[in-house]
Amino acid sequence: MIDHAHDPAALAKLAEARQRIMDQLGQVIVGQNQVIEELLISLFSRGHCLLEGVPGLAKTLLISTLARSLNLSFSRIQFTPDLMPADITGTEVIEENRSTGAREFRFLEGPLFSNVILADEVNRTPPKTQSALLEAMQERQVTVGRVRHKLSDPFFVLATQNPIEQEGTYPLPEAQQDRFMFKVFVKYPNFAEEFEIARRTTTTLTDHIEPVLSGEEILELQRLVREVPVTDHVIRYALSLIRQTRVGEPGTPEFVQDQITWGAGPRAVQFLILGGKARALLHGRTHVSTEDIQALVKPVLRHRLVVSFAAESDGVTADDIVDRLVEVTPTKEDELTSDARFQKIFAS
Repeated sequence: MIDHAHDPAALAKLAEARQRIMDQLGQVIVGQNQVIEELLISLFSRGHCLLEGVPGLAKTLLISTLARSLNLSFSRIQFTPDLMPADITGTEVIEENRSTGAREFRFLEGPLFSNVILADEVNRTPPKTQSALLEAMQERQVTVGRVRHKLSDPFFVLATQNPIEQEGTYPLPEAQQDRFMFKVFVKYPNFAEEFEIARRTTTTLTDHIEPVLSGEEILELQRLVREVPVTDHVIRYALSLIRQTRVGEPGTPEFVQDQITWGAGPRAVQFLILGGKARALLHGRTHVSTEDIQALVKPVLRHRLVVSFAAESDGVTADDIVDRLVEVTPTKEDELTSDARFQKIFAS
């Protein structure tokens, strides 16, 4: 395999693409730089994202603008309690052939057959429809009748959920949330950002979004991400963080035993390292550092940890637990390998 990850031209192309995407989004979106970066890392890692935030924080606008800046087809699916799987995957209809008079089935593609899918308020639709979406995310295909239909490539699902209203909703189970690479929190803007939002959105100004990358270029960049080398130390560090979340395993800290009822699985490590590779490239580096792992451990873990009832009652969140894990995990190789507690983790 040709190592394009060390190619200066390839690196420059990715850094330039990132800047151009940020410039295009900046015409419409004020602030939210961390959210945008996490979305781009997820896109270039071939992952999907779950976005959580209160209404009015421009989640939908951000995603539709990102699709326009990437020259990709975009579908928005507004999830409702009466939405059925066929409404998103597509359905077969009987059609008469005018020349022969014979009747035959023809497949009508649903909104899932686009490059970027916005699954708006995914927790409003019943499990049957949620599972159809999650199957498409995992398999990148849908099965209707006996026929499998391949989905577009690149294929990027961004699901949003509203944390306020819980009545009449069907929250995604933790095991199903595991299909998402990141869970991204979209927070309120600061004063200066909200001032700019108020100024911009109450005038007749229009935006001119220009496509920055084609689908083929995105697929090339996704291949490039996988070629980035990772040292054994960085893999060991990522594994140390993930394995410490598993209750009852050797070397797990005491506070984890008290505050977590269920930890993260192997998929978390895969996404953490892949995300680290994409982040390194986006920051102009050809190697993954422990800093890349630290920067992404919250979006990777926050939807994979089941916080205990007692900890939740005390106001402890998954992010708080992740902060403590980062604190107690040495970043230097010699400190990590010589620590007695981590030696138990490596030996388990």
